[in-house]
Amino acid sequence: MEYTLEVIPLPVSDIDRAKEFYSDKLGFHVDIDTEVMPGMRIVQLTPPGSGCSIALADTLWETMDGPTPAPGSYQGLQLCVADAKAAHAELVARGLDVSEPVQHAPQDGGTFMYFKDPDGNGWAIQEYRVRATTPLREAIVPQG
Repeated sequence: MEYTLEVIPLPVSDIDRAKEFYSDKLGFHVDIDTEVMPGMRIVQLTPPGSGCSIALADTLWETMDGPTPAPGSYQGLQLCVADAKAAHAELVARGLDVSEPVQHAPQDGGTFMYFKDPDGNGWAIQEYRVRATTPLREAIVPQG
């Protein structure tokens, strides 16, 4: 049995503002923008090349057990790119306030840059040069 992570609900205070940010500043594809049931609007966006999307919703949290996360409370969400410098240039050209790439370690996967969405949800972008030639599924080496 395979279990694929495909959608992450993201807490935001204004769906339209968040939709504009993720589509215009980051280039995420708008997959869905509809009322999926009376009173529940879902906007699902997918980063270019990703198999996982984010979902913005106004009443989605009411359908789940547990506390409702506050807008801006998610930290450490991570995107991966094959070339951090090229991604940085593209994002800055789109108007995103993103940090310069920082190499924390010399090996592939050790370079990061950071940004926040309008609510303060924190994201990292990690450079994995191997991704330029090898899909993630093939690049992962099982442990054990």
